[in-house]
Amino acid sequence: MDNAGGDGLERQLKAAKRNVAFLAAAQAILGSAAPLSISVGSLAGYQLLAADKSLATAPVTGFNVGTAIGAMAIAFVSRFMGRQAAFMTGALIGASGGALATIALFRADFWLFAISLMMIGISGGFTQKIRFAAADASPSHYKPKAISWILGAGIVSAVVGPQLAIWAKDLFEPITFAGTFLALVPLCLAAIGILLFLKLPEPAKATATSQPARPLREIITTQRFATGMICGIGTYALMSFVMTGAPLAMVIGCGFPTELATLGIQWHVLAMFGPSFFTGMIIARFGAEKVVAMGLVTLMACAVVAHMGIELWNFWAALVLLGIGWNFGFIGATAIVASTYRPHEADKVQGFHDIILFGTVALSSFSSGKVFTAYGWSIMNLFIWPVAILCLILVGLLILSGRPAAAA
Repeated sequence: MDNAGGDGLERQLKAAKRNVAFLAAAQAILGSAAPLSISVGSLAGYQLLAADKSLATAPVTGFNVGTAIGAMAIAFVSRFMGRQAAFMTGALIGASGGALATIALFRADFWLFAISLMMIGISGGFTQKIRFAAADASPSHYKPKAISWILGAGIVSAVVGPQLAIWAKDLFEPITFAGTFLALVPLCLAAIGILLFLKLPEPAKATATSQPARPLREIITTQRFATGMICGIGTYALMSFVMTGAPLAMVIGCGFPTELATLGIQWHVLAMFGPSFFTGMIIARFGAEKVVAMGLVTLMACAVVAHMGIELWNFWAALVLLGIGWNFGFIGATAIVASTYRPHEADKVQGFHDIILFGTVALSSFSSGKVFTAYGWSIMNLFIWPVAILCLILVGLLILSGRPAAAA
C-alpha cells in the first residue's frame, strides 16, 4: 500500500509538472499582451485624443476592466466547457481584440481603441486563471512552486511584449502602433496550439467523505483570506497605478523617446516575473507572510527612488523596484489566499477574489492619468506610502496571530 501510494503521488507530481510546463508556455505568450498594451496603450490613447489628455489612460483602464470581466467570465465558461477550452476561448478573444485595436488605430477612433483593449483585457482575465489552474492541479507541497513557475513565464512576456511594441510600432507608418497590436493575433493563435496539449484533471468536487463546502462569506471573512486579498489588491493596484503613469511621465512629462519608455516597461516586467523562479522556494523557507512584507518594503524603496529625481535612471530603477515589490507581494498574497479554501470551494473564492482585484486595478489605472495630469509624477508616488503601510500592519497582525492555513 505504501509503495502504491508513493507511486501514485509520483505520478500526480509528474502530471502536475507536465501541465505546469504547458501552462507556463501559454502564459509566456498570452502574458505578453499586458506589457505590450500598457507600455503603448496610454501613448496611443494620448495621440488619438484631440482634447482632455487626462483620458489618455482610459484604454489601459479598459484593459483592466476587461481583465476583471474576464476573471468573472472564465468561472462560468470553465464550468460548462472545462478549463482547457476556457483558456483557448480567452486566447481567441485576445486575437480578436488585437485585430480590432489595429482597425481602431487606422480609423483614429479613440473609444473603439479603448473597447479593443477591453477585449484584450478580457483575454488577460482568462490568462490570470492559469496560475490557479496550475496550483489546483498540483499536490499541496508543489503549489507555491507551480504558481512561481507560471508567473516566472512572464520573463518571456516581458521581452516579447515591449519588443513587439518597439519593432512593430511603425510597421504601418504613419499609423503608429497599428502593427504592434496586429502582432497579437498570431501570438494568441500560437497559444491556442500549445493549450491543445493540456491534460488538466477535473476540478475537485465535494464527496461524501469530504468536508462540506463553506459559504463564501465564511471564507472571505477569515483574517487570513482578508489579509491575503487586501495585500494582493494593494500590491497590484499600486503597481498598475505607477506603471500606467510612467510612460506618460517619461515621454510627455520629461521628453524621453518612446523607445526608452518602452524599454523601461520591459525592465519593469522582467523585474515583476524574474524573481518568480525562486519566490516559491523563499515562501517555502520563510513563509508567505514574510515574503509579502518584503514586497511591501520594496515598493516603499520604489517611492524613494522616484522622489529622488526625474533622470532616466530614476525612472528605470523605480520601475525595477516596483516590479520586484509586486512579485514578492502578489505571489505571497496569492499563496496566502490559495491556502484558505478547499479544492471544491476554489471557483467561487477565486472568482470573488479576482473580480475585486481587477476592478480595483482598473480604477487605479484610470486614476493614474488623472493624477499625473493634475499633479505630476512626484505626487503619484506618494500614494505608495499609505497603502503599503496599511498592508504591512495587516501582515504583521497575521504573523502575530500565528494563524496557519485553514483549508485542508
